[in-house]
Amino acid sequence: MTRALKISHIIPQRSIYSYIHKRTMSSTPSLPKFIVWAPDYTDEGALQRRLAVRPTHLENIKKLVSQGTLRLGGGFMTPESVDAAAADKKFLGSCIIFEGENIDVVRKLVEEDIYYKTNVWDKEKLVILPIALATALPPVPS
Repeated sequence: MTRALKISHIIPQRSIYSYIHKRTMSSTPSLPKFIVWAPDYTDEGALQRRLAVRPTHLENIKKLVSQGTLRLGGGFMTPESVDAAAADKKFLGSCIIFEGENIDVVRKLVEEDIYYKTNVWDKEKLVILPIALATALPPVPS
């Protein structure tokens, strides 16, 4: 009969975090991570506003990615958009992971984004929270 081993039998419970941390994280300290959940407004003109300023938004994103501030992000869409042609995809908002000194720094970056300034993102529903990642982020481009 085969017996399954629990991870706590291999690595004592109190040291699991430090074991994972040492195996997956670099030795250099990193800044805290924050997740931004930014749903779009749902009025009739919301998608048109998004598409009108998207090139400017993407240019800013490229800058923040190259600086290592924006670590991961993208637009979330309707389920029907998965198989739709590019022109038919319907965005519902954005999800972004930032790295920053504190939540106020990240909030300032969000408020400077063209989607925030032009009422693409619903300011009343936008959420910024610290996140403890269980997986590694992609490396910062050099």
